[in-house]
Amino acid sequence: MLPCNVVVQEVKKNVIEVAAVDPIASMMAIENADLAKIAAEIKVKLERVIESLHDGVESFGLV
Repeated sequence: MLPCNVVVQEVKKNVIEVAAVDPIASMMAIENADLAKIAAEIKVKLERVIESLHDGVESFGLV
C-alpha cells in the first residue's frame, strides 16, 4: 500500500486547494526497486489528475 493521501481544502472563501503526498518521497526509506517504480508511476498519475483539475477550472472561466 502506498501512502497516496490527497488533501482537498478551502484555503479561503471559494479558493480550493488540492494537494497530494509525493509517493516517491514517502517510499525513500524502503529499499524496494519494484515499489519505487510503482511510486514513480503513481506520482505521474497524481500530478496529471491535479493538473487536470486546474485545467478544468480554467476552461470554465473560474480562475
